[in-house]
Amino acid sequence: MATNLPLHVTPPDDGLPPHHRPPVRRQTRRLHVGPVPVGGGAPVSVQSMTTTPTYDVNATLQQIASLNAAGVDLVRVACPRQRDADALAEIAQKSTVPVIVDIHFQWKYAMAAIEAGVAGIRINPGNIHKNGDHSKVKVIGDAAKEAGVPIRIGVNGGSLEQRLLDKHGGVTPEAMVESALDEARLLEDVGFGDIKISVKHSDPWVMVQTYRLLSQACDYPLHLGVTEAGPAVTGSIKSAVGIGALLAEGIGDTIRVSLSADPVEEVKAGVGILEALHLRERGLDVVSCPSCARAEVDVYTLAEEVQQGLEGVDVPLRVAVMGCIVNGPGEAREADLGVAAGKGKGQIIRRGEVLFTVPEDEIVDALVRYAREVADEIRAERGEGAPTVVA
Repeated sequence: MATNLPLHVTPPDDGLPPHHRPPVRRQTRRLHVGPVPVGGGAPVSVQSMTTTPTYDVNATLQQIASLNAAGVDLVRVACPRQRDADALAEIAQKSTVPVIVDIHFQWKYAMAAIEAGVAGIRINPGNIHKNGDHSKVKVIGDAAKEAGVPIRIGVNGGSLEQRLLDKHGGVTPEAMVESALDEARLLEDVGFGDIKISVKHSDPWVMVQTYRLLSQACDYPLHLGVTEAGPAVTGSIKSAVGIGALLAEGIGDTIRVSLSADPVEEVKAGVGILEALHLRERGLDVVSCPSCARAEVDVYTLAEEVQQGLEGVDVPLRVAVMGCIVNGPGEAREADLGVAAGKGKGQIIRRGEVLFTVPEDEIVDALVRYAREVADEIRAERGEGAPTVVA
């Protein structure tokens, strides 16, 4: 699994002085999680995980909408029960961001997830094969390959095999990397190569050393994270140290900040880390909620009309289109601007605060008009011209 690719991606000549350019990225293979590219110089993506019971489709889709408004790129859902597996097709179809499914021991749930049309799965092949029987791993690998579904191998410091603990004298970077490569080899042996790897540890310094070692041993895209990081404040600090240190060295292709908090806080912290390292600058980003049972308008059409109306806006501006007046203001609270539509009207929202209400047939015009005013304000703040006053 040693890489034949160049060690680093050559950054574009963007005209920026060297001290303003983002870190030079380490070269890895590229794969796609739905439409989102990961690795191979693609932008570093931000992930989070829902905390709702996956079988509660509406609650899960609503939380995904909140994460989308906060800037998430990929969302992971748990699948510990059959009824969770049964809900995956509807979630995958209606989610506004690609969905990854977390599988631990039940190979049948992995198959159900692939058949449901999810964008990715996370497994440990070693938890699925038994006594050298790789037949179930091959079944999963064949199905994932045919469906174009990548697999993340997730190794955690707290779940290493006893043989590796004995061999390396405990949870060491060497033990975790050996575990990850062993797991990857199980998939390689059945002809599957669309692999991402994570080697998470709750100690940021151990985590940094482990990913450094892994990055020298393979060219697979790496998913960065400090596992069990803790509450919002301390967890964000640990994650910023661990994830930030690696990204600054060009290591890492996708990240998750794991917090004992609202997952929206994970996204905010992850985006903040990328922005601090000049790895992300937002442009126009129109996000919308999925069409769940509470939606009272055609959200998809509304979002498309807003997107068309804001064509040409080139400043960091996130606009959320929500189809429920009850939950919309809260779900859109992390967006710069938004609308919660339903019951024949639309509430125009800025940072979770309802500014004014308009009839349903005036929603698009009002939102686009106000969004352009906000965009002009942002340009003025950035020194790019005075705001345009719209009467």
